[in-house]
Amino acid sequence: MDTEAQHTERDRSSRPSDSEQPSDPDGPEERSRSALAGRAGRITDWVPGGRITVTLLVLLLFLLLLSTFVLQPFQIPSGSMERGLRIGDRVLVNKLAYRFDGRPQRGDIVVFDGTGLFGDGDYIKRVVGVGGDHVVCCDEEGRIRVNGQSVDESAFLYPGDRPSTVPFDVVVPDGTLFVLGDHRADSSDSRDHLGSPGGGMVPLDEVIGRADWIVWPFDHATHLDRPDAYARVPDAESGAGAAESGAEPTPAGAEPTPAGAGAARTGTEAARAGTGAARTGDADG
Repeated sequence: MDTEAQHTERDRSSRPSDSEQPSDPDGPEERSRSALAGRAGRITDWVPGGRITVTLLVLLLFLLLLSTFVLQPFQIPSGSMERGLRIGDRVLVNKLAYRFDGRPQRGDIVVFDGTGLFGDGDYIKRVVGVGGDHVVCCDEEGRIRVNGQSVDESAFLYPGDRPSTVPFDVVVPDGTLFVLGDHRADSSDSRDHLGSPGGGMVPLDEVIGRADWIVWPFDHATHLDRPDAYARVPDAESGAGAAESGAEPTPAGAEPTPAGAGAARTGTEAARAGTGAARTGDADG
């Protein structure tokens, strides 16, 4: 009797309980995927070209977002940054370089909106002075001096160019940049606008980003490193200025000495966003 009772208990326990339900092969996750696939299928059926068109539209949207917020190509239309950047080169500008507490450093190549400062359009120049810097041309050997430190720019200046034929002595206001082209004899830059509103300085808010790469043509493609020429320049000190050169520095917006000395340099300076033709118009000094 005991044995029979035990068998009966085992038989009862082996039966599925009423609360147990067979597993659903199409669970919520699977049904969700099917619904998404169905919607995607309806979209591709509706759009001319089907999946190929949708894929291209998504790719274009991605590139648009990338160009707007992260990286943007610019074309070099003039020789103001030779020898490093040649006419027709395409550079890739990092728009996030200064977005998160970063600031341009001396030696960086930056693209900025020069509208109302240098002329219409976007410009590309090298940062020589940052906020608070005392920038002077020139020392006894003809070199630019920043905060009392002479800078050897021969590694990137255009062959045969002097650091500047225009003497200047300025203190860069906080929140602005003093910029020069590497081809000093063919560049309209901060030197030529010292007597203009803003004093030839570029506000940080107008900086679009840092040029990090030459991407076209392929045989000239390279990474644009920050040169070591400015590595020994000390940080700006309060009150640094006239003692270095024996003359009062020129405030931003004051008339340069000599006045208008750089006005003879002309040329198309604006950097062209994208890969189209360069903008027309002269950027006179």
